[in-house]
Amino acid sequence: MPYAAAVITVSDRSSRGEREDLSGPIAVAALREAGFVCDEPIVIPDGADEVEAAIRAALTDGIRIIVTTGGTGVGPRDETPEGADRLITRRIPGIAEELRRRATAEKPAGMLSRGIAGIAEGAFVVNLPGAPTAVEAGMPVIVGVAAHVLGQLQGADHRHADHHQGEER
Repeated sequence: MPYAAAVITVSDRSSRGEREDLSGPIAVAALREAGFVCDEPIVIPDGADEVEAAIRAALTDGIRIIVTTGGTGVGPRDETPEGADRLITRRIPGIAEELRRRATAEKPAGMLSRGIAGIAEGAFVVNLPGAPTAVEAGMPVIVGVAAHVLGQLQGADHRHADHHQGEER
């Protein structure tokens, strides 16, 4: 049975309908292409409380892979990592570091992303920047390890990283 995934776009302007969400659909397409079940993106306003509530709702719905896009910068309303950190109990810093490395290769401002990655209630949670180029660069990292992360959470032998993407074992 495929793992369920969710994409949460964090953007004041997109949540008000002032700007089209370009990043969320890229993440959804990558997850679906990798074999995960994923609905259309959920679009919410910026803010730690909003991010925490949206991630909590996804966890309650049984979602196992949660990708946020947006709200990872240094602006006053960029509080996605703070909201995610309220629920993440085990960080996976190597994923966040690789996502920053790839975003920075696209443009130097990529190093300003404060996104985190980790485990929350048995789910894999990752924060991506809001720029479509950063999402395009980051999604291969996420889909490349997601099934392995979830397999380890279920007690799978971590020496065998040959899980089929999107398939529960």
